[in-house]
Amino acid sequence: MKNSHSTADRLLVWDSEELPPVMVDCTLMLWRRFTDDLSLGEVSIPKLIEEQAESLKTSYLSWIYELGELRFRDRRVVDHLEIQPGFSYWWMTRLVEKCNYSKSPQITDAFRLLAFKNWANGRTFKSVKLLSADTRMAKCIRIWCAGSGVRFEWQRLSRKRAEPKTFFRRFYRRLPYSIQAVSSLASYLIDRWPLRGSGLKNWKETTGQITFISYFFNLVPEALKNGTFQSGYWAHLPDELQREGCQTNWLHVYVKDGLVPTARYASGVIQQFNRSGIGRQIHVTLDSFLSVRVILLVLYYGLRLSFLGRVLRTTLSSSKADALDFWPLFDEEWLYDLCGPAAMMNLLYFNLFQEAFTALPGQQLGYYLQENQGWEAGLVHAWKKSGHGLLTGVPHSTVRYWDLRYFFDPRGYRRTGKNDLPLPDKVALNGAAAMDKYQKGGYPAADCIEVEALRYTYIQGFSAKSPRSPDAPKSVLNVLVLGEYLHGNTRKQMRLLEQALPLLQEDVTITVKPHPACPILSADYPGISMRVTMEPISQLLAECDVAYSSAVTSAAVDAYCAGVPIVSVLDPDVLNLSPLRGCSGVLFASTPQALANALMQAVTVPQLESDQDGFFIFDTRLPRWRKLLLNVRHYADVKSFSKIP
Repeated sequence: MKNSHSTADRLLVWDSEELPPVMVDCTLMLWRRFTDDLSLGEVSIPKLIEEQAESLKTSYLSWIYELGELRFRDRRVVDHLEIQPGFSYWWMTRLVEKCNYSKSPQITDAFRLLAFKNWANGRTFKSVKLLSADTRMAKCIRIWCAGSGVRFEWQRLSRKRAEPKTFFRRFYRRLPYSIQAVSSLASYLIDRWPLRGSGLKNWKETTGQITFISYFFNLVPEALKNGTFQSGYWAHLPDELQREGCQTNWLHVYVKDGLVPTARYASGVIQQFNRSGIGRQIHVTLDSFLSVRVILLVLYYGLRLSFLGRVLRTTLSSSKADALDFWPLFDEEWLYDLCGPAAMMNLLYFNLFQEAFTALPGQQLGYYLQENQGWEAGLVHAWKKSGHGLLTGVPHSTVRYWDLRYFFDPRGYRRTGKNDLPLPDKVALNGAAAMDKYQKGGYPAADCIEVEALRYTYIQGFSAKSPRSPDAPKSVLNVLVLGEYLHGNTRKQMRLLEQALPLLQEDVTITVKPHPACPILSADYPGISMRVTMEPISQLLAECDVAYSSAVTSAAVDAYCAGVPIVSVLDPDVLNLSPLRGCSGVLFASTPQALANALMQAVTVPQLESDQDGFFIFDTRLPRWRKLLLNVRHYADVKSFSKIP
């Protein structure tokens, strides 16, 4: 569409992934279409967000920090939510967690609004017409227009429903948050009660002084069959520790998957791990510490939070970020976190960690998988309250630029001694890429240390196929599809591939490796002839010509660092959460034609070796991990680690 007026009096905001209507004499703002092919009079909000990424990110993080500093009756919001001396529930809320990846998708709309406001500054128009299905976002723009003296009109679009919900799910969603909270807690307890007490005696009597807090997930299938513990998160580090005679304790957060489908089965696995560990590995799950006392504490704190959440709601709703009112986007989430199911789960985890660390004999070292989920704040507080030693957070995968969980306003890192943001003593980062993002985000540099990337040790020495010559004759194109954790993102990825395949100009074989928690069924995508497998990714990468990943999955980095050409989905509906954002040689696609072109082009583009080396630290001998384990003096169990290769 062409528009002869670069600054029209009317602004049309098109909030849809469909093609916009043809308009004249107005500026067309594409709210969720990412394109560089803009006609005169068109504005792409996703494009503006990428162009202004750093300033928008700073503004949003500042708003979150200042929410906590708002005062009500001469006390900060953070202090009103203190549930134990020195610890505020504020740090467990989704407002602070900022999980735009899955839990808080409305954060993307907050960034769209910030980009919209920046674009509107200095421009003059008399009216804004919004075409959208989003009631909350419409309210935010209406408030901005009222404050700016601009006439506002909203035309509601029909909302697409991703999946029909069951009657029970629809009924549950309509219940008051208090009833949802209690019912979700009851459901969890019924499901996890078989784990109660599993490994507890061993845990209380352990003589080991190093503790790892990890997920009971991503276990190595072959080892599981043999009753021994191996984890994809920690690679061969547990084996090295055990061979050296170092006793370790393992606290697992159980996550259901195909390998360990039930809590009862998980309880049996824990017992088997403790037997095979022959005293050198002690295993429990967080749910091992369930008790009537814990349940009563959760209900008590839940009642307090429910009252405080409603009282503080008015104070929080008065906040603004750069003259924008974001609160309509987050109001329901706040109630869910303080009065609903999220409150129950956060409080349950908080109390379970306290029980676990109180029962554990004094520890000198602790390591936990760091994703900055809300419950991790409770983990950190409980560890330190119990008097244990040095605690290190371990971001086990990539640190993505737009994954806001890893970033805070720099003011949040200051230590005041009053309900501060709970932080580990150290953060073990797996390479230059993660180190760069942490330090640019203002994280205290003295608390950042580099270690080997345990999850990616198999890449060391990996040899991918040589790139095709552009003049080589066409042959079968072997495409490896890398699925991800979220069902919605995986469906979008597969639908895009299904539409792109007829546009390819050569024969294709499709191999699909789903995420363990998100199955991909051939029957769901009749337009794709594919082989679904759970074979090791190292084997699959060696056999493919090009890898195709979703917009979010960190598995894309496996391919990139292995030297395999990679094409990733560019989803205009969210921030660019790809871990490969900004990496040279990576192709992105948001339409079927763009994907078809990218798959053909990618196989002729070699990866840059310097980029691979700069992403992670590779060394199977683990000298940095060994040095990290020696940080505590006079620790007998790790004396044998002193001879670093």
